[in-house]
Amino acid sequence: MPLTRDFKEAIQARAQRDAAFREQLLSEAVECLISGDVETGKIILRDYINATIGFARLGTLTNKPPKSLMRMLGPMGNPQARNMFEVLSHIQQHEGIQLEVKAVR
Repeated sequence: MPLTRDFKEAIQARAQRDAAFREQLLSEAVECLISGDVETGKIILRDYINATIGFARLGTLTNKPPKSLMRMLGPMGNPQARNMFEVLSHIQQHEGIQLEVKAVR
């Protein structure tokens, strides 16, 4: 089910004003990716990028065309691990955070 414009705008507005919400979006995206739910992880990561850094700026930082990044994180995209980790690294720098992975039983 596609998201409505109002919903996307609400996510963007909250992300712009709430650092904790941005961190949670990013954490959720990475958790989805690590658990194997790549499609959901890409959707959340795409929403995060649109609401914060933007694909144009991310393209400049990664030296990749913004359209390539959009395709990589699109529904049919299949990003290489190297590209995904580079994107996540730049996003963490932009946000001023460092994500950590911990084992949980």
